[in-house]
Amino acid sequence: MSAPIFAALADPVRRSLLTNLAEHSPKTATQLAQEYPITRQGILKHLAILEAASLVAVQQKGREKRYTLTPEPLGELEQWIKDIGAIWDARLLRLKALVEQDQPMRH
Repeated sequence: MSAPIFAALADPVRRSLLTNLAEHSPKTATQLAQEYPITRQGILKHLAILEAASLVAVQQKGREKRYTLTPEPLGELEQWIKDIGAIWDARLLRLKALVEQDQPMRH
């Protein structure tokens, strides 16, 4: 997993674009710009960052570029989050055991 994925997902507009593309792909930058209070140029900059992070794919169709979500990097991110969650779960279980071990028995 790479830093560009985190950088791309750090922006709420880019996260929204990914959701939009997940639900309604493919779309052009013009179509996306109609749905956001951002210029087409602004949308293109966000799409370029998403493309650099391999989160979107671009297909040239005539003069248009169509953007689609590329879900594979999100799967890698999901697995990493699960792995980190499992590590924390194990740490919390060890902490719980230590706390319970130090407390006197109550009747």
